[in-house]
Amino acid sequence: MTILDPIQLTQDLIRFNTINPPGNEDELCDFLAQLLEGAGFECMKVDFAPRRTSLVARIGGRPNKTNICFTGHVDVVPLGSREWTHPPFAGEIHDGKLFGRGSSDMKSGVAAFVVAAMRTAEIAKQGNGISLIITAGEETGCEGAFYIAAQKRVLDFIGKAGCFVVAEPTANEPLIGHKGAYWLRAKAEGVTAHGSMPERGDNAFYKIAKGALALEHFQFDNPPHPLMGQATLNVGTAKAGLNINSVPDAAEMTLDIRTIPGQSHQHIYGCLCKALGGHIKLETIIDVEGFFTPSSDPWIQNVYSRCNEINGEFPVEKTVSYFSDASALKEVIGDPPTVVLGPGQPEMAHQTDEFCYTEKITQATTLFERLIMDWQAK
Repeated sequence: MTILDPIQLTQDLIRFNTINPPGNEDELCDFLAQLLEGAGFECMKVDFAPRRTSLVARIGGRPNKTNICFTGHVDVVPLGSREWTHPPFAGEIHDGKLFGRGSSDMKSGVAAFVVAAMRTAEIAKQGNGISLIITAGEETGCEGAFYIAAQKRVLDFIGKAGCFVVAEPTANEPLIGHKGAYWLRAKAEGVTAHGSMPERGDNAFYKIAKGALALEHFQFDNPPHPLMGQATLNVGTAKAGLNINSVPDAAEMTLDIRTIPGQSHQHIYGCLCKALGGHIKLETIIDVEGFFTPSSDPWIQNVYSRCNEINGEFPVEKTVSYFSDASALKEVIGDPPTVVLGPGQPEMAHQTDEFCYTEKITQATTLFERLIMDWQAK
């Protein structure tokens, strides 16, 4: 069995072009499956579309015991219009920084937990076990994770998790929750007419514009979360009309709502319908829940202690506003205590000349090894 250095493995993963769309995560997952099988893991590939492959892997596990589960995605966002100083798919290292698309978000996190799992495989084989969920399609709405969550045979293969690590970029600082995302498309219809005779038409854009203004100061009626604060709403896009000299007979806008754990998306839908009125109809684009694990949870306290060993300071309670595959997976794998924790630099996600510090990758691998070993001893 060959166990790679996690920095080298991060470089290897960056060299697979998995920009989403189109994704094409299959070859990367084939590569990881070969590595993990060489370390004694059972692997299952899960395709939600042609070449859109996710990978689940497991080793060990005792009857009536739960495993430690890690997840990470291997798709990356497009490069953007700015020119890169360092080639985005070369995995070059300069001054302790590993450059490349996905270096922080989040191929370094995947590399770290894959190597940690391989290094501890023999102990986990006789212990409570490890499961890995490596997903496709996270950047466009957790498509791979939601597909896995709907497949009983895949969930049975993964088994029940007793704790869950989401290796998104956090610079190795543990986050104990994140908001959900509720994205909606609001549509209005009208009647077209010549632009010189607007009184003969019914302008759909005015309806959408009035709706947007009605939402400018929209108030959520639930109490704020102690760490995450209140939910937020943003009108992201608006469009109407085909040409300047016609009354638009269709218009739409998109709403980005970030919710707090426990907040009912169905209730929000009803409140928005009331605020917008009967002339505007809503369609759901993305509907993913947030999560929160109290810092008092015994496993979270263990994570904090292990992070203290690596970072030299005891963590403070933190959450984030973005969402992750935890929204799709946490409940279906047993609703375990969950932490977002990975080596990537959060501020580098989706940036030109994205990089991750090599030291953080090494530290995350050690941290993940210790968390695995702690769980096998339970």
